[in-house]
Amino acid sequence: MKNKLVKSILTLSLLSTLILSGCTNTSTPEETTEAVTTAVETDTASTEAPAESMYPITIKHAFGETIIDSKPERIATISWGNQDLPLALGVVPVGISEANYGVTDGSGMLPWTAAKFAELGVENPVLFDDVAGLNFEAIADVQPDVILAAYSGITQEEYDLLSEIAPVVAYPTLPWQTFWRDQILYDAMGMGMQAEGEVLIKDLEALIATKISETPQVAGKSAAYFYFNPADLGNFYVYLPEDPRAAYLMDLGMTVPESVKKMAEETDSFAIALSAENADLLYDIDLIIAYGSPELLSALQADPLLGTIPAIANGAVALIEDGTPLAASATPSALSIPATIDDYLRIIGEAADKIK
Repeated sequence: MKNKLVKSILTLSLLSTLILSGCTNTSTPEETTEAVTTAVETDTASTEAPAESMYPITIKHAFGETIIDSKPERIATISWGNQDLPLALGVVPVGISEANYGVTDGSGMLPWTAAKFAELGVENPVLFDDVAGLNFEAIADVQPDVILAAYSGITQEEYDLLSEIAPVVAYPTLPWQTFWRDQILYDAMGMGMQAEGEVLIKDLEALIATKISETPQVAGKSAAYFYFNPADLGNFYVYLPEDPRAAYLMDLGMTVPESVKKMAEETDSFAIALSAENADLLYDIDLIIAYGSPELLSALQADPLLGTIPAIANGAVALIEDGTPLAASATPSALSIPATIDDYLRIIGEAADKIK
């Protein structure tokens, strides 16, 4: 008898591995903007009003609501990718979380983040060493007016402690499930720069449209993001459409396989664990994206169970080297998208050429 699907119960260590390996939106830009507009209340009806008249603003999120009384001047960011939004808008954060995945130069920052700091004239930004847990003292030391955490996994307790330092822009609904458009809009609103955030989204969408037009073999293919442990192929993980990695594939012109849609109905987690004995459930996936090397593909094809998945048998597997900046960009941000989309689509396009 086949093993049942493992639903949403993943251990903390596994969650950390899945989040850091790589962590858009299947809704339309209009739906995203509408959702964020609904989540934000201001004392004026017009976003064209002078900044002074916009306040106070109330931002609704997973922990309730945050009230910001005046336009923040000192912006701090925590967790993943939130620092890239103020930087993209030309604002230097007073402190950011040190990047905990994909950094290969010892700087504590992903290359696009470091490059933007340098462009804005900052050589040594303040980095919060919070890999083992939020460094509340360091965050308080930079005296922020607002803390941006629209894409994060903070708990209620952490939110409460952060709120004693400054107003916090938390994630909309569930941890680690904020798509890049929502991340930009929530963080931009927290900065009092919603209009600028909306313009940035349109610019990024235009860029994506141009780039995917240059990779036509990818368009319309059913695709899913996977995590394989080369040391144990008996179990593996599929990122579900609510995970930013998986949702970004849809932005790049691919579709969600029906098999993955059904898996998503069984859990509210961002990933689901499968046994290799369930390989036949993945019959309808044209293209697999995963962290790994060419050696991983050889091992997958040689596996008597996983090798039967059509995408694996055909070699239609886009492998992103684990621990690299490109792997980190799989969870997109305001700066990572333009920095890596060419390389990302090149690797996916080469895999798509092998679809039969």
